[in-house]
Amino acid sequence: MNYTFRPAVLFVLCIGVFLVTGACNGRKGPVLEGFCGSAGKPALEECARAFEEKTGIRVNLHFSGSGTMLAKLKMSKKGDFYIPGSPDYMARARKEGIVIPETESKVAYLVPAILVPAGNPGEVRELPDLAGHESELGIGNPRAVCVGLYAVEVLEENGLLDDVRVRIAVQARSCSATASLAAMDQVDAILGWRVFGKWQPKKIDIVNLEPDNIPRLAYIPAAVSTYSDNRELVERFIGFLNSPQGREIFTEWGYAATERAAREYAPNADIGGRYELPAAFTSGNDL
Repeated sequence: MNYTFRPAVLFVLCIGVFLVTGACNGRKGPVLEGFCGSAGKPALEECARAFEEKTGIRVNLHFSGSGTMLAKLKMSKKGDFYIPGSPDYMARARKEGIVIPETESKVAYLVPAILVPAGNPGEVRELPDLAGHESELGIGNPRAVCVGLYAVEVLEENGLLDDVRVRIAVQARSCSATASLAAMDQVDAILGWRVFGKWQPKKIDIVNLEPDNIPRLAYIPAAVSTYSDNRELVERFIGFLNSPQGREIFTEWGYAATERAAREYAPNADIGGRYELPAAFTSGNDL
């Protein structure tokens, strides 16, 4: 059977096809903007991709030090959620009215550890070695990066801060930058998160701290920003982070997805709470 289409009919059909394909291919769905500490970077990025595949909701993640991202969120007054690398910075966000407290959720746990370049050329075997060796140490900047805050706390609580301060050669601007100090063999050791060794296992070796050396475990919290117009969608994303699929992603990247898993490394450590930097660190001067 032969069909003959008039030009006007063909035009209408073409417009219809254009609109349908445009709707399918060009339509922009919801987009969420997140301000995040880089302690959770690889797992959060994978979770964002999986969440978009599942829901069609795109999640843009912006990473740097937790303090830096909190300042950017506060200054811009734009953004849908905040995920720092520790509860310390979330407490600041609550105090300043930047997040909605009842939306806060624990996503994963972080364990302090010593990280060294592959092969451990500086022969750092335990925490006291950081003071006794003629070695250079790297930490995160404790005034802006959660991992630096915990490094100082570990040293102070173990009576090593004064002895180790002279060994601190670098204060990095983010968790990623702190991990890179060990991966690129720029220092003999860093005090950071155990998970750093899982990020680049061929370049970084993990030296676990003794359980009694760890005064406090951290966790990665997430909360909806007070500047967001997408609270329901953000809560769906945070719920995904805590879902079996989200926890599996965090576990595969080496994070402790539950408190029980984190306590395997430090059964008696506190979780959460606040730690105030010593006066020497709050003056704005370098170590």
